[in-house]
Amino acid sequence: MTTKFRPVAPPQIIEGAYSEDQHRRMLNVVREKGPWSLILAQHFKSPEEVVATTSGSLPEGFKPTWDMFLSPVFRGYFAQGSTVQHPEIEDCFFNTKFLDLVRGYWKADYARPDNMLFNIQGPCRGSDTPHVDATRFRGISMQTSPVWLMNIMVKSGLFEHWRSKKAQVITWYYKGQIGGGFNYWPDGPQGQPAQIKAPMWSRAVVVENEMMYHTAQANGPSALRQPQGLAINSMMSADPDDPSGWQITTDGQVIQKIPEEEFRFLIHWGADIFMDYSELKRSLDHTDDIGHDQVFDMIIADLRARGLTFEVPTDPLTDEQFIRLLVQTYDPGKPSIFPPEPEEMLAA
Repeated sequence: MTTKFRPVAPPQIIEGAYSEDQHRRMLNVVREKGPWSLILAQHFKSPEEVVATTSGSLPEGFKPTWDMFLSPVFRGYFAQGSTVQHPEIEDCFFNTKFLDLVRGYWKADYARPDNMLFNIQGPCRGSDTPHVDATRFRGISMQTSPVWLMNIMVKSGLFEHWRSKKAQVITWYYKGQIGGGFNYWPDGPQGQPAQIKAPMWSRAVVVENEMMYHTAQANGPSALRQPQGLAINSMMSADPDDPSGWQITTDGQVIQKIPEEEFRFLIHWGADIFMDYSELKRSLDHTDDIGHDQVFDMIIADLRARGLTFEVPTDPLTDEQFIRLLVQTYDPGKPSIFPPEPEEMLAA
């Protein structure tokens, strides 16, 4: 594998990412426009696709299930395709401060706001399967391709010529006293981890998360981190009985109430980066894009060059056996060194 999984520069921590008014308006959108579904439910059609996106592979013949990956973390979008979905927070997305930060992070001439999403959760365990964010390529994006494919493409190291440059400003709001930080591996999945610790109130990091394994630290009381009744179709929304609280439901039944002090709110602002005008023009003109046919032709050729025996699938985008083969072949391995989890978790 040629890809080293190191960001273009070390993550840069900033404080006071958004104003109090911006935070209030974004939180109002989340409260008023819910309910919101699980991240897993939005991005994956099968547990095999989850494996392809995280880290580590599975033993031959082992069949993964949703229960292996269910975590009470929910997602929504403020902006997609460089378009704000909620006009009342337009200034949060077209953010000149953030554009200056990511241009400086890359030492690039151009940056374009691309998307803005949020994760919401109550108490939650830390993940032992760190991941990289979906890596976009010229011609291959979340609008045309599943997340697992984009991650396999970057893990293979075969498509660096088409890989888009990206940067994010990731901001946290969390009042809890247990955990809630951010774990990351800036020197690759086998390197030493680092941790941004709470307090996490308007604290942010400028980073290239497509090239750095990362995951959330556990947060909240350990006994509440995996609500009974959590399912792939569970939803999270504002609690109608508590003006500052939240709730998780499954099939319309409340399975957990979350008070304000245990609510963790993550805002993920992302931008496209172009080092110079020629790189920007190549992207805008689509003169050097790659498509699915070429992607799978290159992957199949590489698998054969490795001496692997397999049946070429009729639909490689959904063939679970083929996805498993790609995971086994290209996954760089799960991090072996983890930062400490919150003390309350160790004592539980």
